[in-house]
Amino acid sequence: MTAFEISAAYVADWILGDPSGFPHPVRLIGRAILFLESRFLIRGTSPAPQRLLGGILALLVVLGAYTSTWAIIRMVEWIHPALFFIAIVFFAYTTLATRDLYDEAKRVIKALEKGDLIRARKEVGFLVGRDTDRLDNKEICRALIETVAENTSDGIIAPLFYLAIGGPPLAMAYKALNTLDSMVGYKNERYRYFGWASARADDLANLVPARMTALLLILASFVLRKNWMGAWKVAWKDGRKHLSPNSGYPEAAVAGALGIQLGGENSYFGIRLEKPFIGKPEKAISLCEVKESIHLMMATSFIAVTLTILLTLFV
Repeated sequence: MTAFEISAAYVADWILGDPSGFPHPVRLIGRAILFLESRFLIRGTSPAPQRLLGGILALLVVLGAYTSTWAIIRMVEWIHPALFFIAIVFFAYTTLATRDLYDEAKRVIKALEKGDLIRARKEVGFLVGRDTDRLDNKEICRALIETVAENTSDGIIAPLFYLAIGGPPLAMAYKALNTLDSMVGYKNERYRYFGWASARADDLANLVPARMTALLLILASFVLRKNWMGAWKVAWKDGRKHLSPNSGYPEAAVAGALGIQLGGENSYFGIRLEKPFIGKPEKAISLCEVKESIHLMMATSFIAVTLTILLTLFV
């Protein structure tokens, strides 16, 4: 992608976001996953066949996302150069989620500011995989900060990384893998074996972007005059503590920058899970820290796209 194409996609993401009812490619990928899952998932079979069928599902979805994006871009290139540019920018824009992450987080914040705990639980439930029906104010804030940190990697830095090295087809393949992980990558009874390939492949795809995100969050904390040294120390010390091989790094950078402690007890499908603590509780988690985490996300997003554009121009 050219610097102008990346700039246009980034601006489009900020202006358009993710309109309701819009035929978003990632939604189409989600529908394809649901369709194939209904055909491939055979419950009651032994682990080996489930892993095999789950692996075939992941391969089909990722290859389908890559080849269909590539084919559409190549097809419109034959028709007219302007359509080629529009197609590249459109697909690139739909892999980015800065505006959508901002909008989703703001809905939770508004509900908390109004004291509407039921609404806040429902809104944060759209963003996290944990059970949210009994979360109090503090736990909602913690869940929101953790998901903002994690999705800074999954929804912004990783797509930019794959756009830079492989254009929209590779970035869309990444989004397909990320969607697979969010839909079938759970370690519950239904998906423990069937979703194994999707979860492991997503871990591999995020290995570099997650660590890049931590570094960019540290840089953003310096720019915003947060505790960038604390962000560095906590990311180095606690980043690997997370149950995920990747999510801990951006979460640790945010925890260090804000002087808070993340992790602790969560509930998934009614099952309690104790996650390692990340960071030190120098202050209590509140709406103030949630807003600061969003500022960090936005600054990180801007720094990342600026660096991507500069690398595109000079490398």
